[in-house]
Amino acid sequence: MKTFEHGGDIQNFAKSINCKLDEVIDLSSNINFVKPEIACDFNSLEISAYPKYEKLYSKIAKNYKVKEFELELYNGGSSAIFTLFRHLDLNHCTIYSPAYLEYKKACHIYKYDYNLINRLERVDVPIEKNTLVVFVNPSTPDGTYYELEKFLNYWQKQNATVLIDESFLDFTDNNSAVKYIHRYEKLYVLKSMTKFYSSAGVRVGTIISNKLNIDELKKFEPMWKLSAFDSEYLQKALEDEKFKKVAKAINVKNKIYLEKILQNSNLVEFIFNSSANFVLARLKSYTAKQLQEKLKEYKIMIRDCSNFDFLDEKFIRVAVKSQNNLDAFKKALDAISK
Repeated sequence: MKTFEHGGDIQNFAKSINCKLDEVIDLSSNINFVKPEIACDFNSLEISAYPKYEKLYSKIAKNYKVKEFELELYNGGSSAIFTLFRHLDLNHCTIYSPAYLEYKKACHIYKYDYNLINRLERVDVPIEKNTLVVFVNPSTPDGTYYELEKFLNYWQKQNATVLIDESFLDFTDNNSAVKYIHRYEKLYVLKSMTKFYSSAGVRVGTIISNKLNIDELKKFEPMWKLSAFDSEYLQKALEDEKFKKVAKAINVKNKIYLEKILQNSNLVEFIFNSSANFVLARLKSYTAKQLQEKLKEYKIMIRDCSNFDFLDEKFIRVAVKSQNNLDAFKKALDAISK
């Protein structure tokens, strides 16, 4: 597996087993399977003029309970990460791992020295002064949620610049680190809108921080970086007032079912307690690649997690999807285990 490879490559999977895209059950991608209701005729959008983002800023600020001047928008979460690494121009990064693989990639691109803290073993590890701390919360690929008050106090003593990645927090009712942006001037919070709002093809990511930090980030940003289609889609998604409550409830219900499927399978050694819309499991005898091959017969994709730091070849991540998709997964595991 490639070092920075991700889940969700449904086109190559379908091609490899010679089937249609809509026949594939993709349990490798952690994009929300519940979609907001979008009432928009995209053919009516005025695209001959340059886009304006005032309404989008307003709706996102309201959604995350911040001021419009406390956030900046980017062409997706990964773009936000790379821009922040470039802008900060630091020398060192500390990544609490395993974590989203784009962070290591950003370190390589922008020549940061970095060290990894294996948070699955212990998290109270000393860090260098003046480092850039990266902490994903809830984490990936295990979905663990951490209370960060003590961490932030320690990081502040070490004069660390802190990036909290909350790409999956919308799936939970847990507290956001946004409430600390005025207490700690070197804190940035990343919101990847595409995960919860089921819109990986709509590239909108958000960094939230204090006004001074956001003003500095804006100095280096182009005037137009999101398309009118991106902006309109997300605005309409945010207008679906029932979506957040309904989507969270359905995901929690289906996650409980997925956990039972994995716990009751004799192929699985143990699972992690997840707050996100996916579950990390370690297999007993099969490797992740071997199980992936077995599941091809059932046109099911899962995520091989062997390229995450501190995880071996037996770790898989399974995303929460529809009841029917999870039923198919259960039948496949039962058949394979016989």
